Amino acid sequence: MSMEIIPFDAAEPLLDWQDLCDALLAGHAMARAEMADTFLYRGQDTLLSRAAWIDGLGQLVKTATIFPGNLARGLATINGAVNLYGDSDGMLEAILDFHLVTKWKTAGDSLLAARLLARPESRCILIVGAGTVARSLREAYGSAFPEARFMIWNRTPEKAEELAAAYPNTLVASDLETMVRLADIVTCATMSRTPVIRGEWLQPGQHIDLIGAYRADMREADDEALRRARIFVDSRESVLEHIGELAEPITRGVLTKDDVVADFYDIASGGFARQSPDEITLFKNGGGAHLDLMTSRYILDTWRAR
Repeated sequence: MSMEIIPFDAAEPLLDWQDLCDALLAGHAMARAEMADTFLYRGQDTLLSRAAWIDGLGQLVKTATIFPGNLARGLATINGAVNLYGDSDGMLEAILDFHLVTKWKTAGDSLLAARLLARPESRCILIVGAGTVARSLREAYGSAFPEARFMIWNRTPEKAEELAAAYPNTLVASDLETMVRLADIVTCATMSRTPVIRGEWLQPGQHIDLIGAYRADMREADDEALRRARIFVDSRESVLEHIGELAEPITRGVLTKDDVVADFYDIASGGFARQSPDEITLFKNGGGAHLDLMTSRYILDTWRAR
């Protein structure tokens, strides 16, 4: 079969958030992925290369460049490339648009967790941040919680207003603490290096979804939030060692690795689940390369079936 080049604009209309979640579930029912991550830093800039191999699904290498200063240059802060290889022969099957894979993998990761952990009757969803990922989260969560009211909070209100105006039933939140206390689901996608979500604000039954922290020096939730919640991750291997959200409090003894209840490979056993309506669930979206592989395979299969 010939190698495919899959562009963003042509492929995205073919995709469905719930179908992606089903593909992620199927991927986690297979053998546990082998993964390797490489991080290189220069000041605030990051070169991140992630590789994954799942027996029966194939291999993937995804490289991302993260340059926060690009914002002032009018350029995308995150760029890169995605290569997908065949499982049986290692041949290059597809080169996929980096931003397409990243968008659907990142928001789909959080959406799958919310389908399993958030209360089904959730009706108020707060999105913290108003960047590209926040827009993806509005689309993804909207597909699973169509009756929900969405609120957007951002340090720059103008960006929150712009995002809110693009979607129905979506408003701007002026006060973060007030809206965290009111929300059923809080999904956080910022570039913050200090916590923006405080544990004292959390309420029984909430689901907290943390996405933004990807470096060792980044946090979105404080220690008290971690103490009060049952903690879940997408993959222990890709989160606990180098992502500051959990690695930093583990190093200080605030948490231990055993405080992480489950990852997606525990879905089949029933371990990745809410136990009671009143507990606070907290999910750290680490976005490992195995999720890029599962997402890319879903995109390629959908592309070929068009």
